[in-house]
Amino acid sequence: MSGRATGIAVVGMSCRFPGVSGPEEFWRLLLDGRSTVGTFPEQRPAGPARPDHPDAATLRTGSFFDAVDGFDAEFFGLGAAEAAAMDPVQRLGLELAWEAVEDARIPAGALAGREIDVVVGSAPSGYDRLRTLAGSDRDDHHAALGSAGALIANRVSALFDLRGMSYCADSGQSSSLVALALSCDRILDGAVDTALVGGVELIADPETGLGLANLGALSPDGRCFAFDSRASGFVRGEGGAFVLLKRLDLAVADGDHVYAVVRGWSVGSGGASTRMPDPSPGAQAATVLSALARAGVPFDSVDYVEAHGTGTRLGDPAEASGLREVFRATGRGRPLTIGSVKTNVGHLEPAAGLAGLVKTALCLDRGLLVPSLNFASPNPAIPDFHRDFEVLRAPRPWPGTPGRPRRAGVSAFGMGGTNAHAVLEQAPRTPATRAADPEPDPGGSGVLPWPLSARSEAALREQALRLRDFVAADPTLTAADVGHSLVATRTLFEHRAVLLAGDRDEALAGLERVAAGADTARAVRGTAPGPAGPVVFVFPGQGSQWLGMGRRLYTESREFARGIDACARALAPWVDWSLVDVVTGAEPAATLDRVDVVQPALFAMMVSLARVWRSLGVVPDAVVGHSQGEIAAACVAGALSLEDAARLVALRSRELTALAGTGGMSAVAASPQWVRERLRQWPGRLSTAAVNGPASVVVSGDDEALDRFAARAAAEGVRVRRVKVDYASHSHHVERIRERLLSAASGLSPARPDVEFRSTVTGRPLGDRPLDGAYWYDNLRSTVRFGAVVEALMREGAGAFVEVSPHPVLEVAMAETADALAASPAVVGTLHKDDGGEAGLLASLGELHVRGVPVDLTALFAPHRPRRVALPTYAFQRRSYWLTASDDPGPAGPDGAADTRAAVPDSEPAALGLVCAEAAAAWGAGGPRPTPGELAARPDSTFKDLGFESSTAVRLRNRLTAATGVRLPATVAFSHPTPRRLARHLLSLLAPPEAAQPARREETSQQDRSDDELYALIERGYV
Repeated sequence: MSGRATGIAVVGMSCRFPGVSGPEEFWRLLLDGRSTVGTFPEQRPAGPARPDHPDAATLRTGSFFDAVDGFDAEFFGLGAAEAAAMDPVQRLGLELAWEAVEDARIPAGALAGREIDVVVGSAPSGYDRLRTLAGSDRDDHHAALGSAGALIANRVSALFDLRGMSYCADSGQSSSLVALALSCDRILDGAVDTALVGGVELIADPETGLGLANLGALSPDGRCFAFDSRASGFVRGEGGAFVLLKRLDLAVADGDHVYAVVRGWSVGSGGASTRMPDPSPGAQAATVLSALARAGVPFDSVDYVEAHGTGTRLGDPAEASGLREVFRATGRGRPLTIGSVKTNVGHLEPAAGLAGLVKTALCLDRGLLVPSLNFASPNPAIPDFHRDFEVLRAPRPWPGTPGRPRRAGVSAFGMGGTNAHAVLEQAPRTPATRAADPEPDPGGSGVLPWPLSARSEAALREQALRLRDFVAADPTLTAADVGHSLVATRTLFEHRAVLLAGDRDEALAGLERVAAGADTARAVRGTAPGPAGPVVFVFPGQGSQWLGMGRRLYTESREFARGIDACARALAPWVDWSLVDVVTGAEPAATLDRVDVVQPALFAMMVSLARVWRSLGVVPDAVVGHSQGEIAAACVAGALSLEDAARLVALRSRELTALAGTGGMSAVAASPQWVRERLRQWPGRLSTAAVNGPASVVVSGDDEALDRFAARAAAEGVRVRRVKVDYASHSHHVERIRERLLSAASGLSPARPDVEFRSTVTGRPLGDRPLDGAYWYDNLRSTVRFGAVVEALMREGAGAFVEVSPHPVLEVAMAETADALAASPAVVGTLHKDDGGEAGLLASLGELHVRGVPVDLTALFAPHRPRRVALPTYAFQRRSYWLTASDDPGPAGPDGAADTRAAVPDSEPAALGLVCAEAAAAWGAGGPRPTPGELAARPDSTFKDLGFESSTAVRLRNRLTAATGVRLPATVAFSHPTPRRLARHLLSLLAPPEAAQPARREETSQQDRSDDELYALIERGYV
C-alpha cells in the first residue's frame, strides 16, 4: 500500500430488510417514517413452537422476512445440496456483498487478486438447530461449511477472489460496527486500501430468542420505544447491510460517489465497570471520546448521533448518561439530535451497527435528517431530556457548508460490554465526474449501445425491466450516462443483450420488449458460454460498392474519417480523382462503374472500416482477402504499408482496364466438383475463378464459352448468372497483362504480417512467402480458394467472421460453409447499402458481443463525457433451498433459469404465426417494417416479393433456430421461399414421427428459386 489514509470513504452500500430490497427503498422507508415490524410468517419453516410459553407471542413479534429460503445458487456457482446446507446468513451475506460492489460502480472482476479485506459481523441464525431437528446433520457432508458463521467472510472473499484479511467479528450486538472499526484500522495503517464490511442477521427459529425474553430484553408491546417513556425492550429484526470502504484520496481520484467519510472510530470495553450485561455509561463515553479524538473534530460540530437506542429500560438511560459525560468532557453547548433505526427495522443484533451506519450515511449524503419512530415523551429515567437531546418526529433539512460539513456519530454496544462508535462526515464537494474527452465531440449517430447481461435468460429479462423502471423514474439520465455505466461498472455474464438506444422513448420501449422476451430491431440477444474463439476479418473483392457508401459514417465516426483521409493521401499520387468525393457520393465525383475507381475506393473503405473495428476493441486474429480484398487484408495485417497497398491497388486496377470487353465471369450455384467436370468441355477457355462455399463457384473466361456453359447448366437445372463485369479475372485472360502487373507491383517492401494472413491464392497460411509482385500476379490469375480457407478456419475453431465491407456479399457463403460443418461461428457484416451509418455497425458489434467476442465500447461514450451513475443491482433468480432440498433440483421454476424459448408450434397456423413473427423481427433496413399480421396475410408471396434479401434471410434462419432449437440451413428461406412453405417445413421437422402428417411434396429445385437476390449477392465480390 502507499501509506496511511487521511480519510476513509464509503463508496458502496447495500442493505436488505423485510420489504426493503436496497438503499433506495430503505431511504423511502426512513423518510416516510414507516416500520417493518410484524409477526413471524406462518408459512416459514421453523422449529417446534411452544404456544404455552408466556413469551411465545413476544418471540414471534419482530421484523421478519416473508421467506429466507430463496437463493440464486446458480449465480454463485453452488450446487443444490451445498446451497441447502448453507446457513441462510451465508447466502444473504453473499448477495449483499455483491450488491455493495455493484452500488460502488465497480465491476467485480476489477477486484480479483487484490489485497482487499472482508470483515463481517454475524451470529448463527438457528439454522443449525433445524438441521439437527430434521436429522439432516447425520449425513450432510456440506454441514460443516454451511453452519460455520466465520465462513460468511470467507465465501465473500472467494466470490470476488480477494486476498486480504477475511474475518468474522462476533462481539454481540456491536459486531458489525466493530468490523467497521477493524477495517478502518487496516486502511489507516496502509495494510489495504479497500475493504468490504458487512453485518447479517436472520432468525431461522424464533425460539432462539428465548434467552433474550428471559432476560427481559424483548418488548412485550411488539415495538421499540427508543428513549420514550414506554420503553419496554426491543423487537428482533432480520436483514443486513454491507459497505465498501476505500481510501478517500483514491475514491476522489477515481471519481467514486462518496456517501460519507469515516473520520474517526473506536472500540472499547466496559471491563468490570458494571455487572454483565448492564451497560457502562462511562465506558460508552470513553469510546465516543476516543472516536472524536481520532477524527480530530469537536463534539459540538456533530449534529446527530445514530444511537444504539434499543428501547430497553436500562439501556436508553445508560446511553443518555454516557453521552452527557461526553457533553461535560467537551463543553458542548447545544442539544444533540438522536435517533434509532431499531424503531424502523427492529434490532438486527450483530448487524445493528451497520444498519444504523447505512441510515446515517444516507442522511449525510442527501442532506436530510429522518424521524425516529415511536417517540411521544422522554423516558423519565433520563432527567431534563430536552435540555440535551432531541428526537425528530418529522424529516428536517440538514444543511452543510464547506466550512461546516454535516457530521454524525453512530453507536453500537454489545451486551457483553464491547462498545463501538464511528464519526461520519459529509463527503467533500467535488464536481460531477465525467470521462475526459481530449477532442471535440464529432457528433456521432445519436445511437449508443446499452449492454445487459445475466447468468440466465430469466435474470436478463428482469435486468431489462429493472433498468427500464430506473431510467423511466429519472429524466435527468442520458443515454451516454446509462450506457457508459453499464459498460464500466457491471460484470459481464453469459446471457447477453445489447440495446441500441436512440431517444429516450425508444430506449424505454426497447427495454420493455427485452424484458417481455420479445424482439426489437434495436436489440440483439445471445449467449456466450465461453470465449468465442479467434476473430477473422474478411475482405471481399468487388461487388459491395454502392453510391454514397461512406457518406454517413464519414460524418459520424472520427476513426473512419481519419482512415479515409489517410487513404486519400496515400492514393493521391496515383489517381486523378477525389477519394472523399467518391466514398461520400459528392457531385461531381468519378463513377464507380470504372474498375480503376471502384477497386481503390473499396480498398479505402475496407481499410478504414477495419480501423473502426479496432477502435471498438475487435482485433483480428487472422485476415482473409477475396481477390483484390487481399490487398486490404495485407495492409490491415501489417504486411504492406498503407502507401504500398494504395499504390498497388491503384496501378493494378488501372492495368485491368486493358482487359475490358474481352471476357466475363459467371456465378454458379453448384458444387466445385460439378463445375470442374463440366468445364472439361471448354479446356483453355473457361476456368474456375473462385470457390466460395459448398455450392458457390465462379467461372471465368471467354464470353461465348460462358454462354454455352450457362446453357448446359440450365439443362441440368443449375442456376448460372453472369457477373456485371466485362473482363475475366482469375483466368487465362490475365496472362495478357502479366508483365504490366508485375511492373505495377514492383518496388513493394512487404513485411512479415503482425496478424495471421490466410492466403486465398494458396488456400493455406502465408508462411514465409513474401507478398511481392509475383504473389500479386498470382492473386489475379489463379483460383480464389476462399471457401477452403474459411472451412479450414472454422474447423480450427474460429469464433467470429467479420466481413469488413460497405455491404455484406460473402455472408451467405460463409453461413453455408458453417452449415456444412455443423459449426456456429458468429458471422457479421459491417455496413449495409440501406444503412451506411454507425447504427448499423453497432448492431453488428452487438452481435459479436452477445456471442462472446471481446469488444471495447468505451470509445463510443467518451465524446459525450458521461457520468458513472448508480444502476439497479443484479436480479437474483431465487429458488427454495432448505434442509429438505434435493441434491437434484430438476428444471428451474418460473423464477429460475427456465427454458424461455417460444412455445414450439404444433399446428400449421401456429408455425405460420411463428415464421411471420420472426420474419418481421428479422427485417432489414430496406423499406417499412411489416407487422406479423401483414406477412400472414400474404402467406404465399415469396420472401423476395415481401422485401427480403439474403442477409435478412440469414437473420430469419438464426431466429427460427433460436426459437425452436431446430438446426436450419442458411438458405432455408430460399429452399422454402414463402412463409407458408417455410412454416410447413418447420412443422415437419418439429412434429414427432408418429404424429407427423404426410408432408406435401414441394418442388425445391434451383429452377423454383425465384429470389434473384441470393445469386446477386453470391456472385458479387469475387473479382
